[in-house]
Amino acid sequence: MGSIKRYLRFVQPYKGKIILTVLIGVVKFSIPLLMPLIIKYVIDDIINAEDMTQGEQLDQLLLIMGGAFLVFFILRPPIEYIRQYLAQWIGSHILYDIREKLFDHIQRLSLRFYSKTKTGEIISRVIHDVEQTKTFVITGLMNIWLDMITIVIAIIIMLTMDPWLTLVSIALFPFYGFAVKYFYARLRRLTRDRSQALAEVQGHLHERVQGVPVTRSFALEEHEQEQFDVKNKNFLNKAITHTNWNAYTYSVTNTITDLAPLLVISFAGYQVITGALTVGTMVAFVGYMDRVYNPLRRLVNSATVLTQSIASMDRVFEFIDEKYDIVDKPGAKKMESIQGDVKVEDVSFRYDEEDPLVLKNVNLDIKKGETIAFVGMSGGGKSTLISLIPRFYDVTSGRITIDGTDIRDFEARSLRDNIGMVLQDNILFSESIAMNIRMGNPDATDEEMMAAAKAANAHDFITGLPNGYNTLVGERGVKLSGGQKQRVAIARVFLKNPPLLVLDEATSALDLESEHLIQNALERLASERTTFIVAHRLSTITHADRIVHIENGEIVEIGSHQELMQKQGHYYDLYQVQELDDNKQEYMGT
Repeated sequence: MGSIKRYLRFVQPYKGKIILTVLIGVVKFSIPLLMPLIIKYVIDDIINAEDMTQGEQLDQLLLIMGGAFLVFFILRPPIEYIRQYLAQWIGSHILYDIREKLFDHIQRLSLRFYSKTKTGEIISRVIHDVEQTKTFVITGLMNIWLDMITIVIAIIIMLTMDPWLTLVSIALFPFYGFAVKYFYARLRRLTRDRSQALAEVQGHLHERVQGVPVTRSFALEEHEQEQFDVKNKNFLNKAITHTNWNAYTYSVTNTITDLAPLLVISFAGYQVITGALTVGTMVAFVGYMDRVYNPLRRLVNSATVLTQSIASMDRVFEFIDEKYDIVDKPGAKKMESIQGDVKVEDVSFRYDEEDPLVLKNVNLDIKKGETIAFVGMSGGGKSTLISLIPRFYDVTSGRITIDGTDIRDFEARSLRDNIGMVLQDNILFSESIAMNIRMGNPDATDEEMMAAAKAANAHDFITGLPNGYNTLVGERGVKLSGGQKQRVAIARVFLKNPPLLVLDEATSALDLESEHLIQNALERLASERTTFIVAHRLSTITHADRIVHIENGEIVEIGSHQELMQKQGHYYDLYQVQELDDNKQEYMGT
């Protein structure tokens, strides 16, 4: 029941409206309970009234039916509308609040979590599972109460007419309780299994849709169809198992529901024949069987949908319970203006406890305005080291300081406010170019945004597009070339204007023209900023104040380009190999 208690915290602000909705619902559901009484009155007190003339019978019929039409035609429709509207309004607002909470949670989760979790599974929890919980609000907090109150009112009315017949009418109630207890514990587990299987299908589908170009280029359509079939069949099997158990449940409960009226008709028929009961009372009781057992059937059906809803709640809160790797310590301070002196002191790092160290006792002292480049073979730890500076991960041991203060003493968001990043594969959102640049500073004016684009050598190509700065770039910037995306990303950082700059393979895999434009923009961006560069092409970082050569998580060489070339060590060998490769490519190109 833990999930229900936690869910009720989201319900708490709407408690008053829920109570009002239930009260209106009581009125709405009570009105149909008048129908069997009306039938009883018409049969016993009008049709079978031997002391009334035909005219008096017609007058009484007109009077009673006129009142009934007034109640059912004039009073009931607005009550029904208000109840339905309030119920859906409350449910929708609660789901809105939960999704707001989940989106905030998504933005706080660590990169470690995202490296292990498929995007489609996260989307499934935020969209599908949250939507499923709406049933708990509508059914669990409102309709169940209304059905129970309806049953109680109906039983009270029936008791006033004939207590013994009432006892016969509710004789099968205990069997309902047994059926619910027996079936629904397992149904909850089966529902969770089915939801997880569906999330796996969605996760696989989301990943494969993004990878369609790879599938096409390698002609893997048949292979991918087989892979999808495995996930899809797993969901099918879980769904069939769930359906099978659900069918058992409906079979048992509906059998009980059908038997109850037969018992009432048998006993009431006997009483009418022996003269102990009027025909009108018998007809009314049969009518009340529908009014009692329909809500009871809904209660049983509600147990099914509530089981699904609670299983979805479990998955939502399981997601909410994902721990944050990066948490502000108590009393963490906001990073205001900084100079830009950065120290890496005896830093070691591993991604998970069971993993080997990726960085081992790294020490660096970087002064304000310096440009530091990291080079080395792939997997050596270059990108890992710079990901520690904005606290995408926390060091395993040692510390990193900015202006003498451990970065863990700052609020993480304020730390990142002072760092600008340009990556190899910068993510652009599917909206306009202007919006993507403004992510550096959402409050910037059009003039400031365009000035940033000009500084990034992006203004000319943007104005050449059909809609200029209002051009939509497509998902992940698919409508732009690699070089254009990089220049938009650089403009974003120009607009942010941070004192610290991180460039991770920002010019790799670009054509020569784009590389020249981007390199020019990056040098302008790095001017008077403390800058960290991870580079594969060594020719792009010869201007750096110091070059740090990292292998297997350790610094093996450090110095300027000239110093390292004179030393003729690891960096010299790597540079010579790249020079040979570049010369070979130029020769092949001619």
